[in-house]
Amino acid sequence: MAKNNLTTVTRFILVGFTDHPSWEIPLFLVFLSFYLVTILGNLGMIILIQVDVQLHTPMYFFLSHLSVLDACYVSVITPQILVTLSTGRTVISYGQCAAQFFFTFCASTECFLLAVMAYDRYVAISNPLLYTVVMSPGRCWSLVAGAYVCGVSGAILRTTCTFSLFFCEDNRINFFFCDLPPLLKLACSDIANIEIIILFFANFVISANALVILISYLFIIKAVMGMKSSGGRAKTFSTCVSHLLIFMYIQRGSAKSLEEDKIVSVFYTVVIPMPNPLIYSLETRM
Repeated sequence: MAKNNLTTVTRFILVGFTDHPSWEIPLFLVFLSFYLVTILGNLGMIILIQVDVQLHTPMYFFLSHLSVLDACYVSVITPQILVTLSTGRTVISYGQCAAQFFFTFCASTECFLLAVMAYDRYVAISNPLLYTVVMSPGRCWSLVAGAYVCGVSGAILRTTCTFSLFFCEDNRINFFFCDLPPLLKLACSDIANIEIIILFFANFVISANALVILISYLFIIKAVMGMKSSGGRAKTFSTCVSHLLIFMYIQRGSAKSLEEDKIVSVFYTVVIPMPNPLIYSLETRM
């Protein structure tokens, strides 16, 4: 139902941490530690892949892009949290909020890249003799470009839909960054159609990529079961670990209240990217 008091909103106030001011310093130190570990881990992996010629393979090429995405994603949100906790500055402009919202949803690109990596492992295990032919540099760049196009297109769609809404006089976002649920709570216009569009795309991203990963690994399992070496089977199955991360995206919308969503979002946006370089590196154990 549409609310009254429509106004032109030029800024938002983030109040996600104001309920517990005594936690600000400990939380600042925790978030800063997570952020530094995440950035250093991902940058280290990117540099290592670039300088080591032996790592110039399709698998490491995709891993480097996953590291770039993780570093960018955490840099969109965590610095804002650190500023809020250290200075008490909670104001964010309309444009900054829209930009943060856009780059946050670009994280869906990672889902598409995980699907691409599943396809890469399928080719490597099922057709090892043709692997370098099928996964040529041109093919790898095309797959990565496709993942970015899909992720950015979805972010543009959701950002356009969300910020086409009218926002009410109250511009206080009960969250620590510009996320979808708290923004929709401020909307004065009808959000039913917007929610349908956003939910449809989110389900499409999860379902389509999960299906690609599932089909790829069904073929991989079939190929692995034909291997005579048990050691070869173990090493091959170890490549499946990182693709389980896609199910983290399914859990993203599982919170039943805004307070629960805050906890889920902290885990999803700050904690998960930290061990990703280590988890992704398990892919290399082939």
